[in-house]
Order: sequence, then structure tokens, then C-alpha cells
Amino acid sequence: MIDDVATDSSASSENTRAPSARRARRVRMTGKERREQLLDIGRTLFADKGFEGTSVEEIAARAGVSKPVVYEHFGGKEGLYAVVVDREMRQLLDMVTSALTAGHPRELLEQAAFALLDYIETYTDGFRILVRDSPVAQSTGTFASLISDIATQVEDILGLEFKARGFDPKLAPLYAQALVGMVALTGQWWMNARKPKKAEVAAHLVNLAWHGLENLESKPRLIGHRKS
Repeated sequence: MIDDVATDSSASSENTRAPSARRARRVRMTGKERREQLLDIGRTLFADKGFEGTSVEEIAARAGVSKPVVYEHFGGKEGLYAVVVDREMRQLLDMVTSALTAGHPRELLEQAAFALLDYIETYTDGFRILVRDSPVAQSTGTFASLISDIATQVEDILGLEFKARGFDPKLAPLYAQALVGMVALTGQWWMNARKPKKAEVAAHLVNLAWHGLENLESKPRLIGHRKS
């Protein structure tokens, strides 16, 4: 009986000490580490639920912190969202820019198509966020601005090709928008379908784009009844 009492007393004492011991073992994050944690959590939630469906309360709860911590780092949900979008935009643009190395124009089209598909495959959550309409009042961070930024990288390539063929290089921005938009929208569809394989998707995109450019008319004409 005495042993039972002693055991209970010991267990009770151990249970009393356990929470404080656990608290002592918990490692406190630095400000930078906490910021990165909140960005990772926000990125996942924005991709899964969208901006409107995500709350500061849920972000804080998943991080194991209070709401004021989120406000302290980002000023609110809008600030966190803006940083997430900016990071994804830079990641994709960097991948496209680094992919457009020297080579035949057709090979450059392949590289651009692969860069976008690589990003979608590797950073699926990021692409889901980018293709949603941005709820934050800003000129950047929308799908349209993303296409425009990538198209700017392609304009110079098309401009040189147009000039070499005797076409008006001033039309290069229009064709750059069309080509990048085609690849980006196809990528948006492929993000969910994931069929056919990435290389096959890239091959078909380049097939359409290249043979369309190859047979380009210097002065395209309309054949329908409408002329204006």
C-alpha cells in the first residue's frame, strides 16, 4: 500500500513537471524563421482555399501563434498574400529567363514551354495562387500581369526573327502575348490533367507555335464577311 501511494505520488509529481519540461524543450523561433513559417503556411492555404477562404485565425492556428504575430510580420492577410505572390512571380520569371539561352528560335520556344511546365510541376501550389484573380488592389500579381512579364522576355527573340524575315518587328509584342498566353493557359489545364506527359505537351505546343510562325503571312488578311 505504501508502495502504491509512493508510486502515485511519484507519477503525480512527474505529471506536474511534464508540461514545464515540454515548454523548456520547445525551441523558440527567430523572427526570420517565424516569417518563413507563416509564408509556407499561407502559401498552402491560399493555394487550397483561395484568398477569401483563408483567414488570419487559421494561419495563426496552424503556426501555433496568436493573430497579432501574423499582423506584426505582414500587417494582415493582404500583406502575407502579396509577399507570397511576389515570390512565386519571381520564381517563375527567373526560371523562364534562365531557360531562354542561345539557340535556334524553335529551341527557344521549347525552352520557354518547358520552363513553364517545370514550374507548374515543381511549384503547383504557387501556380494555383498565380492563376487566381488577385484580390489585392495592385497592378502586379495577376495572371494577366504574369503573362505580360513573361511575354516581355520573348518579345526580343520574336522581334529579331521578324526583322530577319522582313516582317514588321513592331508586331512582336502582339505575337509574344499570343504565344505566352497559349502556353500559360494550356499549362493551367495541364496542372490538373497531368496527361499527356510534360515533354509531349511541350512538343505539341511548339508544333502549333512554330509551324504557325513558319507559315506566317507578312500581311494577314481576313476571309470572312466582317472586315472591321
